[in-house]
Formats: sequence, C-alpha cells, structure tokens
Amino acid sequence: MVNTDFDQPYCGGFQEGAHRFAIRVYYEDTDLSGIVYHANYLRFMERARSDMLRALGIDQRGAADSGQGVYAVTDLAIRYRRPARLDDALVVVSRVDQVKAASCVLTQRIECGGDVLTDAVVTVAFLTPDGRPRRQPRAWVEAFERAREKA
Repeated sequence: MVNTDFDQPYCGGFQEGAHRFAIRVYYEDTDLSGIVYHANYLRFMERARSDMLRALGIDQRGAADSGQGVYAVTDLAIRYRRPARLDDALVVVSRVDQVKAASCVLTQRIECGGDVLTDAVVTVAFLTPDGRPRRQPRAWVEAFERAREKA
C-alpha cells in the first residue's frame, strides 16, 4: 500500500506478533566517522515504542495531561552488533515480553536489510506525576497482554 496522504505522519504497525517501525538514517543521526551515533539508536527505539503504544490505543499524552501518569525507562540493556550508516533504511522491531501491574518489559531490535544491528531489553514503568510507581490502567494492561500473546 502506498501512502498518498503526505500531510500525515508515518505510522508503524503490528506484523507477526511484533510492532514494526521504519526509520531512515539522516546526516544528523551520524557522527564524525559517518556511522549512527550510539545514543541515536535509543532515540529510534523510543520513537518505535511511542508508535507502538499509539497503535495499541494507549494515549500517553492524555494520561500525562490529566495527571494520571507517564511511562519512564527504568532499566535498559543494549548490545551494538553492527553500525548503521547514512541513508540506511532501518526497521525497529518491538515485542512485549512481560506485563506487570506497573511496568512492562519489551525487547527491541534494529534491523537493516534483515540483519540485526542493535538489540535491547527495555523496562518501562508507569509513574505518577511525582515519580512514584502506579498501576497501569487496566485497559492498557489488557492491550499489552494481547500484543504479548500474539508474539
């Protein structure tokens, strides 16, 4: 399917139990050596996680604006296998591995042409506006569970 609505942002989607989000490497993403700067892989993963939540029907902005809470990364383990370079077409693949009352564990990998460049295990916790853990809304837990069961 070709996107003909050029005034709307790109959205990823679920396929075979995982959320897939495509990203192009731009000059601003690279360092002096011409490869993607290590911290930018985290930015790519963050964009993919936010898009995954949107696809699951989770309104992060609404929860933050209403004072209900926000997600924050509480643990991250990342492994860099191969570098990405300018103009590479990347895909961030995200899976829900574990759902708890106030947190979720996700695995994410960044691929280029089917090769894994980077993979990570990310724990996100739902926090009150003052930074304390809070149970995730039940509908969100159910959305995560459905995504996890498809994997």
